[in-house]
Amino acid sequence: MADATPPVPGQTEERAKSKKLGALSALMPFIWPYRTLMFAAIAALVSTAIISLTLPLAVRRVVDNFDTESSHILDQYFAAALGIAALLAVGTGLRYMLVTRLGERVVADIRKAVFDRVISMSPAFFEQVMTGEVLSRITTDTTLILSVIGSSVSIALRNLLIFVGGLGLMLLTSAKLTGLVLLIVPAVVVPILVLGRKLRVLSRENQDWIAASSGNASETLSSVQTVQAYTHEAASRAEFAKVTELSFDAARRRITTRAVMTVIVIFLVFAGIVGVLWIGARDVRAGDMSQGALVQFVIYAVMVAGGVAALSEIWGELQRAAGATERLVELLHTQDSVQDPSAGQSLPVPVAGRITFEGVSFAYPSRPAVMALDQVDLTIEPGETVAFVGPSGAGKTTIIQMILRFYDPTSGRILLDGIDLQDLQRDAFRQAVALVPQDPVIFAASARENIRFGRPDATDAEIEAAAEAAAAHTFITALPDGYDAYLGERGVMLSGGQKQRIAIARAILRDAPVLLLDEATSALDAESERAVQAAVDTLSQGRTTLIVAHRLATVKKADRIVVLDQGCVVASGPHDKLVAEDGLYARLARLQFTDGIAAE
Repeated sequence: MADATPPVPGQTEERAKSKKLGALSALMPFIWPYRTLMFAAIAALVSTAIISLTLPLAVRRVVDNFDTESSHILDQYFAAALGIAALLAVGTGLRYMLVTRLGERVVADIRKAVFDRVISMSPAFFEQVMTGEVLSRITTDTTLILSVIGSSVSIALRNLLIFVGGLGLMLLTSAKLTGLVLLIVPAVVVPILVLGRKLRVLSRENQDWIAASSGNASETLSSVQTVQAYTHEAASRAEFAKVTELSFDAARRRITTRAVMTVIVIFLVFAGIVGVLWIGARDVRAGDMSQGALVQFVIYAVMVAGGVAALSEIWGELQRAAGATERLVELLHTQDSVQDPSAGQSLPVPVAGRITFEGVSFAYPSRPAVMALDQVDLTIEPGETVAFVGPSGAGKTTIIQMILRFYDPTSGRILLDGIDLQDLQRDAFRQAVALVPQDPVIFAASARENIRFGRPDATDAEIEAAAEAAAAHTFITALPDGYDAYLGERGVMLSGGQKQRIAIARAILRDAPVLLLDEATSALDAESERAVQAAVDTLSQGRTTLIVAHRLATVKKADRIVVLDQGCVVASGPHDKLVAEDGLYARLARLQFTDGIAAE
């Protein structure tokens, strides 16, 4: 998997040379389901190429019979030429329709396949790849592929047919002149191969810088309030401008290389035609060739030259599409660090909610030398409410992430109702879990749809009941459109506390046997916190509830408090017992309840 950092030109070049245009073969699994459409497009393409090759034959007849005494024959030739032109127009329109439709269909499938793959990746994947880069691949790279499938490939095949067919008909028209034309072919092919290889490297580099630019913009705009609060706009503009200019520089080098290749190829081709035409004109004057034959040969020569020139232009497009295909295939073939078993076990019905940690150790992939959890042994009984406290970085949120199997343990195992999570399908056991994260996620939708996210089949009455329980009903009904009010991207229209109450309502609606609360009340005012805490107390009855909190006042009622420090369980028990032990928990309690200083 390519990382999220901007490309290193040397590495990009080495990698690009190894795959060449063969990368485009990865598109066949997406094209093959629409082979009927593909073959129809190819048939239309072949037909228009054949029709195009018959036009010079009609022109030759017209020229050779221009001085004939019978105007009737001349009229027939002109009528035939007009009929051929009509067939060519119809065939070209049909080819355009079929090929463009095929391209749009295939690219839509590729976008869905890439999104389907990425949406199921574990968080470890997004530690290495920026979201903006993924979006760039789904949009910019697929747009390149669309231009190739929907246009460039068909044009390339048509010009290839015209090149081959025209060359054969040139040979039949005049072997002598054709031999002279072929002498310039090596001079044309060499710059296509040499410059084309370089063009592909530059195209890949250009796309990498575009992805880096998109990632930079996405990250900055998603944190625009923080950027503005710290007056970091100028530095952000400078950083984005730098990456964008690097992208432009790569594009400029690509454009220059392609322009040089086009100039060389077109000049050599048409210089050869001029030379051959001069020799042919001398043959006509000597009586070795008719005027119509020369005109026919020249037309074929122009068609062949045009085909070569078009192929040289399209070669660059194919190079760019090959690079784009590589990048998309990388996403499709990326192996997730968290894998579902081929045949997962089934959870008991109903799920009791017993959670067991057996010697669990874990380090995040981005910092493998730092143990986030270190030999954690813990059993949480069904219906038990357990709170996790400790300093920042102690491993509290990691516990939550491990239960959701966002990551797998480095060693040890985690069990739900006696079954190892790695033996269960993630979709299956996550149905039994409801989460209220530390940073609540609000989607760009209505309040009603944001709460319904917890259970898509919920009724409006159930949604409103969940909002009531989460102390969210009052402020939702005060919005201009009530439950149908649009909350904006990332809930920009809500306060931090309101976002958190929406997230809590979502978890209440899910009605899962295991409830995970990660700083669920951290952004609430005192009055709302009391209301939500009462809702949580009610909700947790009969459910296994795990609470992560810095505010010790929110965890005093827990059945058990587990104290974490540097990834280890250092104490466990009810509030009064832990205070009496005068350990880390007692020190945190004194800071909060006596000195009024918020613990980190």
